[in-house]
Amino acid sequence: MMEEYQPRQIGTINYIGLKTLIKRELGRFVNVYLQTLIAPIVTTILFFAVLSLAFGGVAKEIDGVSYLSFLAPGLVMMAMVQNSFANTSSSLIISKVQGNIVDVLMPPLSAFELLTGYLVGGVLRGVLIGVMGIAVLSPFVNFTWEFLFISFIFAFLGCFMLAIIGMITGIWAEKFDHIAAVTNFIIMPMTFLSGTFYSLNSLPENWHVIAEFNPFFYMIDGFRYGFISVSDGNIVTGLFYLLIIDICLTLIALFMLHKGYKIKS
Repeated sequence: MMEEYQPRQIGTINYIGLKTLIKRELGRFVNVYLQTLIAPIVTTILFFAVLSLAFGGVAKEIDGVSYLSFLAPGLVMMAMVQNSFANTSSSLIISKVQGNIVDVLMPPLSAFELLTGYLVGGVLRGVLIGVMGIAVLSPFVNFTWEFLFISFIFAFLGCFMLAIIGMITGIWAEKFDHIAAVTNFIIMPMTFLSGTFYSLNSLPENWHVIAEFNPFFYMIDGFRYGFISVSDGNIVTGLFYLLIIDICLTLIALFMLHKGYKIKS
């Protein structure tokens, strides 16, 4: 006699489904590492070389730190967050355009599990680029390395934020042009105007105040502080500012996934 079929019991968290989704998201960028990991590092090196020559980085100093040491962490952080955004947003929009988003929606995965799976891929890609970027640029700069733990915290919070924004954008977007619009008109301007290439102390007072509302400023400033022990803003303020934004964005993304906004209709 055939044994009676017993349905698989799934607990509070579907660990098998979550593990599978994470594995898929990691495989997406690892399998094309030349495009997703190596290319951003090459771009960072080019930025570093061009800006160093253009602004006299060898002799120039900012707050008693050489311009090269000031510039390198900002460029690395810029590459990290941009690629965290690209990873989650591209994953969702490609699935929607190709029509295989159903492969993710049909399994018994909750909104939290979907969010976690996509975020792990986006954050890990950003962190890997950060580690590679620092390793490549460190021979050319003088880092103090005194507060690396602070750098890691801000790196995580920054990558987390952009990965979440990428998810929200990917859920909302209906075509690749929508992703490009967010990248070109929101992500890039906020990154370039966040003190990546210059100290906020060099700005007029009014612009300085405006820049302090830019979350990209805090993630770059905090990440830089861990390497050169110099910051333009308050590290504690930046930490809580990014935490609050990350929590708010997470709630928005969870709500969109739970309702199936533009992905179940």
